[in-house]
Amino acid sequence: MTTGFSEHFGLLAAYNAWANGRVMEACGRLSDREFQAPRQAFFGSISGTLNHVLVGDRSWLARLRGDPPAGYALDQILYDTFTDLERARRAEDQQIAAYVGGFDETAFGSTVSYKTVKGAAFENTIQEILTHMFNHQTHHRGQIHDLLSQTDVPPPELDLIFYLRAIV
Repeated sequence: MTTGFSEHFGLLAAYNAWANGRVMEACGRLSDREFQAPRQAFFGSISGTLNHVLVGDRSWLARLRGDPPAGYALDQILYDTFTDLERARRAEDQQIAAYVGGFDETAFGSTVSYKTVKGAAFENTIQEILTHMFNHQTHHRGQIHDLLSQTDVPPPELDLIFYLRAIV
């Protein structure tokens, strides 16, 4: 049973990596043409949506670490090929897990000051930002799940409960 922020966000980081791995495994069965194909999606394609999630994660981790902003556009294509994108996704998930694992309980209430990509200044707690990051990924994995259902590749089960059942 999850009892505190450290355990809760540790669970979410592990689940997140698992779900992303399942999405990437399914996407790896697509042809390059299908992976890049224009679709009725906010970020234009499966590739575009996966790149957007990576842009978001990198931007939020930079803010959390106090690093200067990378200056990414929200629709920026960081990786043109599936292989490079999959490698980057795996590495990012490891960084997220390492970041989350580096805190004691009190750190999650610390405030982070940052600017949006449009330059607006905001402050949120680490807890709020991490919750947003994981929610953002879940939102876009749902979109990718829908996009996969429009191909010959069946979308994987991604619900948290399936992860919890898989790790017992």
